[in-house]
Amino acid sequence: MRNPFFEPSPLPYQLPPFADIRDEHYRPAFEAGFAQQLEEIAAITTQEGTPTFDDTIAPLEASGAILERVGHVFFALSSADTTPFLDELEAEIAPRWAAHSDAIELDPALYARISHLHEHPDPAWTPEQAWVVEQWHLRMTLAGAGLDEASTTRLKELNQRLATLTTTFDQQLQADTNDLAVVVDAAEELDGLSAGDIASAAQAAADRGLEGKHLITLPLFSGHPWLAQLTNRALRQRIMEASLARGTRGNAHDNRAVILEIVALRAERAALLGFPTHAHVVTAEATAKTPEAVDAMLSRLAPAAARNAAAEAADLQALVDEAGEGYELASWDWAFWTERLRTARYDVDTQALKPYFPAERVLQDGVFAAATQIYGVTFTERDDLHGYHPDVRVFEVHDADGSEVGLYLLDLHTRDSKRGGAWMNPLISQNRLLGHPTVVMNNLNVPKPPAGSPTLLTFDETNTLFHEFGHALHGLFAIVGYPSVAGTNVPRDFVEFPSQVNEMWMLWPGIVERYARHVETGEPIPADVLERIRATETFDQGHATSEYLAAALLDQAWHSLAPGEQVQDVAAFERAALERVGLLLDTVPTRYSSGYFQHVFSGGYSAAYYSYIWSEVLDADTVQWFEEHGATRESGQRFRDRLLGVGGSKDPLEAYRDFRGRDAELAPLLRRRGLE
Repeated sequence: MRNPFFEPSPLPYQLPPFADIRDEHYRPAFEAGFAQQLEEIAAITTQEGTPTFDDTIAPLEASGAILERVGHVFFALSSADTTPFLDELEAEIAPRWAAHSDAIELDPALYARISHLHEHPDPAWTPEQAWVVEQWHLRMTLAGAGLDEASTTRLKELNQRLATLTTTFDQQLQADTNDLAVVVDAAEELDGLSAGDIASAAQAAADRGLEGKHLITLPLFSGHPWLAQLTNRALRQRIMEASLARGTRGNAHDNRAVILEIVALRAERAALLGFPTHAHVVTAEATAKTPEAVDAMLSRLAPAAARNAAAEAADLQALVDEAGEGYELASWDWAFWTERLRTARYDVDTQALKPYFPAERVLQDGVFAAATQIYGVTFTERDDLHGYHPDVRVFEVHDADGSEVGLYLLDLHTRDSKRGGAWMNPLISQNRLLGHPTVVMNNLNVPKPPAGSPTLLTFDETNTLFHEFGHALHGLFAIVGYPSVAGTNVPRDFVEFPSQVNEMWMLWPGIVERYARHVETGEPIPADVLERIRATETFDQGHATSEYLAAALLDQAWHSLAPGEQVQDVAAFERAALERVGLLLDTVPTRYSSGYFQHVFSGGYSAAYYSYIWSEVLDADTVQWFEEHGATRESGQRFRDRLLGVGGSKDPLEAYRDFRGRDAELAPLLRRRGLE
């Protein structure tokens, strides 16, 4: 059988033919893909005459078809359904991919042609073409295309080593996370959990051959959602301590040496590129522009967040004392007592809400229906199309006029072969140059119930599904001319904005009542409960904001190290960094500690974890706009056309001004977070 990566997929929307893909197809496809693209680049750079957009940028954008097909599939599976073979191949391919990228981005002849176009723009170019030229020039400049030969050689060595290290970090984290899953011998220890959660834990144990036991797998962030319900304090402590220990236990999966080498090499690379730190390199192509701008914003928010967290801790300790428990509040107690305080103040029990969030109804009557109401798109499940795993579902998306938009894949459930967290990634992205359609996918890590039982989402999991679907809509709606600006190819500190905006529909009047219905009775969630939920918007925001800011500032601290600046002890560095900004709080651990900070040490968010709250400024300002204009098709179309639909084909802040009529204001975010 011919290698399925060598030609475009014959399936609708060029959905990868997962059923035909075998392990033996990957390596030959990578080899052919690397060779093909280098030949295509050589054809560009050996041309004579003055460079033009059509003989330089257009063929550059069109290059690498085989590599794009195999890369999208391979890296999707290495995250969502990995195997020992894929892990081994990724360790081999990662440095080669880095070397291949360097061969293109550091090519002096290609850089000379693009520099000429950048310095001599053609008035006949469209605005998108001018933007594409500008972005290619910036990308190659920041990659080091203008360096001398010796510096270029060292830069290539650094990039290949970093590719190996970030892959190692990710694989070791997944292995340690699986190893640290908490085994519970007796169901009585799980008091406080729902019958469905207990059944999910039993199923997880059975999947590992631990019949008669229960298994609590760990999410990517610090802690676990079940800490809010478990009455067994000793078990809560076991879970939290297991979560915080990942990547730092001195075993074969210890990530501390990997972290120290990563930050040292990133600092050295920044110096080669002419920047003081890695953070300066990253922000140079972001909307923030400088790490000083990032630090100014985060430092403005941190003191108020820490004060609010301290006040919340005092309230929780008072509740512990009132209950006669006789212990000092610890990090593993926070969620448990927060839920009791929430119930006491607002009569809201988030655990009791789970029956109102059956996953299928949330998806169909919430996530999809909101997109239909706001943007006019509809979703039809395609049982004839299949993903890479039986859990993956495929939906066809059509516009209001019946025209095709693309395919949406959903992989909802957790498993040992999937990394932690939730994410969106494209499998193919629309662009007019190549005539590509769009296929995007979402991954979550929701525990899978036993066969025949419905999946019930927590309040936070419901919010996460809306969030990740916002990324999917961004990818589906972008209509652009060129692959490099397709879909969600926007600056890192802007990419979270569309997904954050989509969270607003979760509790939007008229939408939430449609999908939040009891799994057994079908009764809608009571109106008074919804009002009480909305009243809790700033409840526990000191904790939520502090744990996030701690992680964002920790990321900045690691990536503000100067070349040659030595760190000996990862834990000591982390403590000092958090103490310096007033966020070393025993009861509020950083959302991600260094040993398992996948976002920044293997996930593409290095020196950019600040992006979530940076984007949230735009998000909060946009929510205010929708509150003023309503959840109408007209409002949705404006947001779709002027922001989501442009993908990365123009300056993102210009696109925001086009939508909003002005720059974003900070006040709505401060109100939302209780930081006024």
